[in-house]
Amino acid sequence: MNKLLLTIIGCSLLLMTTSCDKLLETKTESSITDDDYFQNENDFDPYVVGIYMYLRGSAKIGPQNITGIANNITYGTERSEELVSALNSRFTQAWTHNLSPTSGAFDYTSWYKAIGNCNLLLAKIDNFTFANESNKKRVKAETYSLRAYIYFSLIRIIGDAPLMLAAINNGNDTIPQLPRSTATDVMKQIIADLDQAIALFPEKTIPGKYRFSYASAQALKADAKLWSAKVLGGGSNDFNDAITALAEVEKTTGLALRTDFKEVTTVRANSEIILAAYFNRDESSSNYGVNALPYLTGITGATNLDSLPYCITTSNGQGAYQISARSKALFPNGDKRIPFTWVTERQGNTLKISWITKLPGNKYTDDRVSDNDIILYRLGEIYLMEAEAFAGINNTTKAIEYLNKTRNRAGIGDYTGGTDKTSVEKEILDERGRELFFENKRWFDLVRFHKGGTINVYTYVPNLVGKTTPLFWPLAANVLANNGQLKQTNGY
Repeated sequence: MNKLLLTIIGCSLLLMTTSCDKLLETKTESSITDDDYFQNENDFDPYVVGIYMYLRGSAKIGPQNITGIANNITYGTERSEELVSALNSRFTQAWTHNLSPTSGAFDYTSWYKAIGNCNLLLAKIDNFTFANESNKKRVKAETYSLRAYIYFSLIRIIGDAPLMLAAINNGNDTIPQLPRSTATDVMKQIIADLDQAIALFPEKTIPGKYRFSYASAQALKADAKLWSAKVLGGGSNDFNDAITALAEVEKTTGLALRTDFKEVTTVRANSEIILAAYFNRDESSSNYGVNALPYLTGITGATNLDSLPYCITTSNGQGAYQISARSKALFPNGDKRIPFTWVTERQGNTLKISWITKLPGNKYTDDRVSDNDIILYRLGEIYLMEAEAFAGINNTTKAIEYLNKTRNRAGIGDYTGGTDKTSVEKEILDERGRELFFENKRWFDLVRFHKGGTINVYTYVPNLVGKTTPLFWPLAANVLANNGQLKQTNGY
């Protein structure tokens, strides 16, 4: 992506923290090169903000073809058991698990362009003196965190992945031809980047919920360590590292569970949020929740119309997803999260579609719009990661202590089931299914718990039963064609 355009996008985002007067200069896009763009310290902050587009997705200015990593439900949710069709179906081949190199394959091109942007900033920034050294450290820390997040996303989707650490210094952003590195080697780089970031952040607070901080870098490190422990065979050392990182997150001033579960996804930048992607109808496109909101003509005659999160137009609510019966069955009677997870449409005495209310959008004078923030990390998940890590080292007493924090907020009381490792781990997976439903986590959870021996994902997910589809995605044909050193994902 053109470096000037990336910075224009950064300046447009509402999370911007510095001015962008440089953009008012008379240089044209064609005259801006990698070597002459960065002229002083003020060029770096808007540049790193622009890279966040790859997490969130396109703004209303700039390129309109970037689907943000955190906003892409294909990879984090569709292959799980969470969703079934509602008024229509907008699922990809991922939902049916009919993936092949020519159908539903993964094109990582824009993801490596984002990594190239991170690499370029890191290659340039040490050549400049900052009036406030803390600002320089923060920009570097965020960039290391962003690169780690992208690489972590890649290895969860395709397993082994090319490891590109050099800056892209050419006008067309050509991605170097590199072979796949093992997921274990990529994970080493992820942890190295996060350790760099953690050491660089000048404060241990959360200055803003829409940018990486010390706390969210620690949360990401714990997430990566849990994956490494179970999927990559890292075992108890990784579980203990996760526990250490999560303890640091817990120390964050002002971080607290919301008493009202409804507020978790509907109150922006609330006390439970550690990191989120910002959405606002005036600045960005809708988030993935647009597919789950019903449209008015599709629910005509609903007896409980006023309780449904409907949109007037089919562009704002597409009516494609509803919560599956399997996911609903995870919730016991009296769970306070149910009304803010789904509501079932009634046509007279007939129960119809169970509409998702987790991301209800915001109601404006003209229509409802799906522009809740997308949460990457929040305190409720931190507690459940701690439960998982303690269970991993056979400390089920401590695991249950953390498990009960979200259960008690939901009003379902302490866990009273078996205290053996297998039983506790299954309950942690079930509680993640309740607490984090539709937060784009579930498929990665199922792979992790499958690899850890808690479940057999091939019998757990209805659309996987009787199939042998690999857990990682195939690479798209254009990706393979552009890089002769790549090999297709195992199993395809």
